[in-house]
Amino acid sequence: MGTKKTAGAKKAAGATKAVGATKAVGAKKATGAAKTAGARKTAGAAKTAGATKASGAAKAAGAKKTASAAKTADAKKAAPSRAKAGAVAVTADGSVSDTAAVAAADAAGADLAPQSLAEVLEQGDGWVNPLRDPQDRRLPKIAGPSGLVIFGVTGDLSRKKLMPAVYDLANRGLLPPGFSLVGFARRDWEDEDFAQIVHDSVRDHARTEFREEVWQQLAEGMRFIPGDFDDDQAFDQLRAAVDELDKSRGTSGNYAFYLSVPPKFFPKVVKQLKKHGLAEAPAGSWRRGVIEKPFGRDLKSARELNRVVHEVFDPEQVFRIDHYLGKETVQNILALRFANQMYEPIWNRSYVDHVQITMAEDIGIGGRAGYYDGIGSARDVIQNHLLQLMALTAMEEPIAFDADSLLTEKLKVLKSVKLPENLGEHTVRGQYATGWQGGEKVRGYLDEDGIDPGSTTDTYAAVKLEVDNRRWAGVPFYLRTGKRLGRRVTEIAVVFQRAPHSPFDSTATEELGANAIVIRVQPDEGMTVRFGSKVPGTSMEIRDVSMDFAYGESFTESSPEAYERLILDVLLGDANLFPRHQEVEESWKILDPIEGYWDTHGKPAQYASGTWGPGEADEMLARDGRSWRRP
Repeated sequence: MGTKKTAGAKKAAGATKAVGATKAVGAKKATGAAKTAGARKTAGAAKTAGATKASGAAKAAGAKKTASAAKTADAKKAAPSRAKAGAVAVTADGSVSDTAAVAAADAAGADLAPQSLAEVLEQGDGWVNPLRDPQDRRLPKIAGPSGLVIFGVTGDLSRKKLMPAVYDLANRGLLPPGFSLVGFARRDWEDEDFAQIVHDSVRDHARTEFREEVWQQLAEGMRFIPGDFDDDQAFDQLRAAVDELDKSRGTSGNYAFYLSVPPKFFPKVVKQLKKHGLAEAPAGSWRRGVIEKPFGRDLKSARELNRVVHEVFDPEQVFRIDHYLGKETVQNILALRFANQMYEPIWNRSYVDHVQITMAEDIGIGGRAGYYDGIGSARDVIQNHLLQLMALTAMEEPIAFDADSLLTEKLKVLKSVKLPENLGEHTVRGQYATGWQGGEKVRGYLDEDGIDPGSTTDTYAAVKLEVDNRRWAGVPFYLRTGKRLGRRVTEIAVVFQRAPHSPFDSTATEELGANAIVIRVQPDEGMTVRFGSKVPGTSMEIRDVSMDFAYGESFTESSPEAYERLILDVLLGDANLFPRHQEVEESWKILDPIEGYWDTHGKPAQYASGTWGPGEADEMLARDGRSWRRP
């Protein structure tokens, strides 16, 4: 109500330009006119964003004089200042950004360079962005001058995820105007050929609409270096390209090197970066290394990989990508638990019966036979994605939302994980066989192209783990993942104990299941709370009902892709969503004994494609008196 009256006062005063000038420039002349008009109360009311007295005070103060004074102010100074102020949104740490404001600043030709809080406040006394509600703190940050070098730029990950994510960030105004993208691969391409590949990838896979002006600005900073990882001349050319981009695009020596290549090439690439002076940042600049999973195939190889990478980059310079941590719903686990009072009192062994974490895929291995057959589902998914989800679900509240605090609490969970004594009864592995999926018959794993008919690689894995601490003692965590399952879904289900006593007849509650909080990571991001409710009618009958929260229905903004968030965080140096080497090694300590047991105990169980895995997995839970949720 107060906001509407304040807006009315502005219109009554005819002072639209005065308001803009006042906020953008500090409006010393306008303020002076207001004071001479006896309008001190008006200024006070305006600053407090609209008490009811503001409207009357503005009218009583002779707002016409204020408007007149503002119009006679130096319009040439006011306009660019207003545009610049509109392009600024101040965050708590002094960095600035805002998508709508950036677009407005582009139209006005304003300078998009980030400003500190002090610089913004110098423009006016207590300046506040007029485009923002005081309660709105969702202010994305803009990356500073920087560039991204992608090794393995011709692969599926680069074409389908990385390049579209870079464009989407640029389209949202979150990259600097001089951002540069350099591709490195064994292709005889020129810069223009590479730009065309990126263009096609963006057209096919970008989340946001294609805008020619954004594309043209991005394409101007694209370069391509042909060569392989043993080619010293190619790395010399890369060094020259980086130096040239510093001068032509103003990247200031800030570069992230993204290793979108198999892990066996990591040591070779990072050593070349060191040899040719690319890993060492110039004074006042930064260099960062970005590596994709898998981070080794066991504890020994992970430690060796960490040793090689840390010889070139400091641990704080290394960003390990687990794209699940970039998903909105995964980040929402922390918000759900620690920003709300209602959940934490029941988030423990006194109320929780068990936790199920599922990542199911309805596709096979596709063309990844060479990679997948040496890895399997447990190494590919459980070691990283699912153990990270488990750590976020089970961890204690961190003292702050920063990388070190999150690492501390996640490590406590991983170090407390307890393996079952009988791995034969509490772990299961399987392989998909011929079956029906999506209305068509599909081949089994051993019939896939490039797969050895005698392969024992798992395409399904399920394990039972416990967290041996006061909060979770005795609560099992069931983790499962697989390919060619019933549907594509990733979820965390916290299943609660049944009520210790019921006053109702057993017939009234025979259809009632256990209460549960289900966090849906994909595909329908959101959360469901399941509980019992009376069925309408004359008799007492209680059945399960659900309260549902969906991102798509509650927020008008579409969720960015995980790689958008992660690439931006790399450029910003924000390591909150990236596993550190300690977490990687602790995760392998959990999985290695299970893999070792499987290696010496028979072959994976077979399950028909399109089902929910082998029967042995159902038996594993049945021994505990439980059953898998059907997502």
